[in-house]
Amino acid sequence: MTVASPDSPRPYKLARSKPPKSRGTRPRTPAPSDNPTEGGGAAGAAPVGSSALQPTAASSVRIGGAEVNAVPFSRPGEALEVVPGLIVTQHSGEGKANQYFLRGFNLDHGTDLAITVDGMPVNMPTHGHGQGYADINFLIPELIQSVNVRKGPYFADQGDFASAGAVAIDYVNKLPKNIAEMTFGSFGYRRALAAGSTAVGAGTLLMATEAGKYDGPWEVPDNVRKLNGVMRYSQGTATDGLTLTAMAYSNGWNSTDQIAQRAIDQGLISRFGTLDPTDGGTSSRFSFSSNWAQSGDYGQTNVSAYVVRSDLQLFNDFTYFLDNPVNGDQFSQLDRRTLGGFDARHAFDWRFAGVETQTRVGVQSRYDDIHVGLFKTEQRAWLSTVRDDRVQEGNVGLWTDTTTRWTDWLRTTVGIREDFFAGHVFSDTPENSGNAQASMASPKAGIVLGPWYKTEFYGNAGYGLHSNDIRGATITVDPNDKVTPLDRVPLLVRSRGAEVGIRTKAIENLTSSLAVFVLDFDSELLFVGDAGTTEPSRPSRRLGVEWTNQYKPLPWVTVDLDVAYTRARFTDFDPAGDSIPGAPAWVASGAVTLGGDTGWFGALKARYFGPRPLIEDDSVRSQPSLIFNARAGYKFDNGLRLQLDVLNLFNARTNQIEYYYLSRLPGEPIDGVGDRHVHPAEPLAVRLTVAARF
Repeated sequence: MTVASPDSPRPYKLARSKPPKSRGTRPRTPAPSDNPTEGGGAAGAAPVGSSALQPTAASSVRIGGAEVNAVPFSRPGEALEVVPGLIVTQHSGEGKANQYFLRGFNLDHGTDLAITVDGMPVNMPTHGHGQGYADINFLIPELIQSVNVRKGPYFADQGDFASAGAVAIDYVNKLPKNIAEMTFGSFGYRRALAAGSTAVGAGTLLMATEAGKYDGPWEVPDNVRKLNGVMRYSQGTATDGLTLTAMAYSNGWNSTDQIAQRAIDQGLISRFGTLDPTDGGTSSRFSFSSNWAQSGDYGQTNVSAYVVRSDLQLFNDFTYFLDNPVNGDQFSQLDRRTLGGFDARHAFDWRFAGVETQTRVGVQSRYDDIHVGLFKTEQRAWLSTVRDDRVQEGNVGLWTDTTTRWTDWLRTTVGIREDFFAGHVFSDTPENSGNAQASMASPKAGIVLGPWYKTEFYGNAGYGLHSNDIRGATITVDPNDKVTPLDRVPLLVRSRGAEVGIRTKAIENLTSSLAVFVLDFDSELLFVGDAGTTEPSRPSRRLGVEWTNQYKPLPWVTVDLDVAYTRARFTDFDPAGDSIPGAPAWVASGAVTLGGDTGWFGALKARYFGPRPLIEDDSVRSQPSLIFNARAGYKFDNGLRLQLDVLNLFNARTNQIEYYYLSRLPGEPIDGVGDRHVHPAEPLAVRLTVAARF
C-alpha cells in the first residue's frame, strides 16, 4: 500500500477476500508496511493492513524489483545499493558477508541494519565473525519483487539490529515469463540462471537455480564455486493467501584479505597480491519458510514462520606475524546454527472519537541453537583452540501501534515495543559459561502533515536497541590465556533517534524527499569475534541529512540522485579524539536508465564513497572513491536479450575498504607497525549476458 504518497486519495477498507487492485511496479514510493507480491500470495513478514493507515517516515521508500535490476552491479549484495545512502563493499572473498555503511555507520557485516528476505532474518546474533553478520550472497536479484526500506528506530514492528535501518526484500510468487540466461566476463566470471513458474493445482509453483564461478583479478584466484536454488508454491492473494518456500545455497572460495599498504609500497606484493594465500572459506544455507494471510470483517492477519540451517567456516590472517612470529596469525572462525522463528500480527480498523484509526498488534520470536568457535591455524591446519562454545539464544518481541487520521491533512502514529532476550553459553572454558537475559521497552511516535500541493511533512522519534553477542554477557576471563579478567557486556544496548523531513511531487515527474536525522547510541562493550574477547566502545551521536530524487522526464528515461551527509562523533571526552573510525561523512549515488520493453536499453551509475577517519584523532583518513558502472543492450521481440555490463568503467585505482591497525611483516619490530590495510576495487571488467524469456 502506498500510504504516504502526497497525491494519493483517502484510503478505503479492503472488502473480504477481494484481491487488491494492481499498483504496478511504481518505484521509489513511500514505503508501506505491506509487500504485495506479483501473482498473488502472501510473501514476506510485513503484512497488509486493513486500511492505508500505516506508519511511515520521509526516509521510507519502496523500490520495485525492475528498478533494482535496471543498473549494473558486480555482486548480489550491491543490489542493495538501490537503498538511498547505503554503501555495500567486500574486503575478503566473494562468499563472505558484505560490509555495509549507512547513516554515518560502519555497520561491519550487518550490525544495526536489519535485513530480511521473504520474512526470514538474515542477521545472525552471537556469530563467529561478528554480531549481526548478514550474508546476502544467496540473493537472486532477478527474483526480487520489492525492497522496502525503513530507516531509524521509529517503527514498532522492527526490533534487533534495526536502529540504522531495516531492509525487507521480497521475492515474486510468479514470473511473467520463464528465464534462461548465461553471463561470461572478465577474470573468469561465469553465471548461469534458470527460473520459471507454472500453475499447479490452485496455485503457482516457482523454481529457480543459479550457478556461478569467479576468480577475480587476484594473484591467488578466488575460485568461487556457488550453487543456489529457490522453490516456492503460492496460492491466493497478498491479503488472503499462502506461500511455502524452500531455499538452498552453497559456496566455497579463496580470499585475498586486506593487505598492509607498506607491503605494496616496498614491492613485496602487488595491489592484488596476498600475504597469506590459504585464506578463504565455505558457507551454506538451507531454509524453509511459510507465509499466511487472511482478511475479513475483523481486520487483516498475517503469520510467517521459518527454519534456517546455516554453516560458515572462515580462514583469515589480518596481522601476519604480530601475535605468533613463528606460525603466523591465521585463525579460523566457525559458525554452525539452526534457527527458527515466527512473526504474527493483526491489523484492524476502528474509530477513535469519530476519526479513522488503525491498530496493529504483533508478536515475533526467534531461537538460535549455535556452535561457534575460534581457532588458531596455519595454512588452514588447526594449531590450537581459543574458544569453542555451544550457545542457545532466544528472543521475543511484543509490539503495537495505532495510527489515526485526525483530518485530511494530519495523521499520527504512537507505538511501543517490548523485547526480551535470554540464553545460555556452554563454553570450553567453564569460567565463561553461564546464563544471560535482558529486556527493554522502546516507545515510538510519528506524525504526517499534508498533502498540500503534492507535498507532505514528516516527523518521527523513537527508542531502539541492538543485542550484543551473548558470550560477552557471560565472559569472565580472556579465553586466550584463561587468566586475565574481562568485563562483561550488557546484552542489550539502547539507541535513540529522531527525524524530520519532507516529500514532494510538486514538480511534474519528480519525486524528491529530504530528511534530517539524529541517532544516539549508549556506551557499550562489544564482543570481538576475531579475538574472542570484549572491547570497550564509547557513546556516540550521528547527525545527518539525506536528499533523494527520482525524475522521469519520459516514460523510457529515469534519473536518480541520492546524496547523504552525516557527522558522526563520540560524545564523551577522550584524549584519543572524538572521530568514529570508519564512519563516512559524504556518500552519493546517481543513475540514468534508458529503455522500454523492447529495443535498445542502457544505464550509467555512479557511486561516491567519501573519505573516512581511520583513527579517533582523524589524523589518518581513507581515500574517497568514485566508481562508474555502465550497461548497454538490446531486447528483441521474441524475448531474447543481449546485455553488456562494464564495471569500473574508468578503471579507477581505488580501494573497496581501508583500515588502520597494527600488523607485522617478517623482520619488523616485535610490537608491529601501524599502517593502512587496504582491499582494492576490481579494475575495469566486462560481462556479457545472453538471456531468453519465454
